[in-house]
Amino acid sequence: MIQYFKNIDAKTVAIQAPENGAWVNITPPLKQAEFEQLSEELDIPLDFLTDSLDIDEKSRYELEDNVKLIVIKTPTENNSINESDAFYITIPIVIVLTHNQIITVNSFDNAAIKRFLDTFHNRSPEKKNMMVLKIFEKVVVNFLDHLKEINQRRNMLEAKLYDSNRNEELLAIMRIQKSLVYFVTALRSNELLLMKLERTNFLGLNEDEKEFLHDLIVDTSQALEMANIYTNILSSTMDAFASIISNNLNVVMKRLTSITIILTFPMLVASIYGMNVDLPFQHSIHAFYIPIILSIVISVIISMYFMKKKWF
Repeated sequence: MIQYFKNIDAKTVAIQAPENGAWVNITPPLKQAEFEQLSEELDIPLDFLTDSLDIDEKSRYELEDNVKLIVIKTPTENNSINESDAFYITIPIVIVLTHNQIITVNSFDNAAIKRFLDTFHNRSPEKKNMMVLKIFEKVVVNFLDHLKEINQRRNMLEAKLYDSNRNEELLAIMRIQKSLVYFVTALRSNELLLMKLERTNFLGLNEDEKEFLHDLIVDTSQALEMANIYTNILSSTMDAFASIISNNLNVVMKRLTSITIILTFPMLVASIYGMNVDLPFQHSIHAFYIPIILSIVISVIISMYFMKKKWF
């Protein structure tokens, strides 16, 4: 679906066709026919528009026939019904700059573009570079917000994990780990993109815009550091939980072994007194109670020994 927006009297107005200074936003469902039509109307290389269809597209920029292409990654919730998939994935936002328009292509609905739409009325159509930087800003904010959500979810799962041995919590933590892998990879790619844009001045920024881009690089680095920290914490948590499970298993096995040893001696006494041979006290009127008392005494002595050794 193709949407056309223009800033008229500080208001975001939807228009029916691309005009000078318009923002063209392409959102799902994506249609090849619409790509071809827009490519022909605005004289844009078709592959610039279709790059968004590849979810694994890396952050990069490119120039062809005076048309600028920028691809940046942003996080979004994963709609997969597979319970082993990540909670969040990263998707490309394609930004195409022509002489008169700015075009964005999204393979998924995402919060970054929605936030940019909410503030589009504050943007000046003549300042396309600042519009691009503002999209970058929304992407960074989107990452930071999702990282906070991941951290909150991680804390909740950790609290449940130590009180429960169910597989659901472990599976959820694995899904968070996968999400963080996507985030770290995308943030590292975005950071390199922004640093290269700053070094080459691909967009032809003025001094204020360069300073704003530098701030975005700092924020992206912060988000990357947060993602790395959360990844390390999660890995440490999983290692600690694995050690706890192993230790609990050792304790259970030790107790079961102790119980087995304690029960062995009563069985041994009973087996001896069950033999068809002459045995001590076999003619005594207390012959029935003697093996029982003997078994109990031996079991108590062994139990006290194990308790002293803290096997119970």
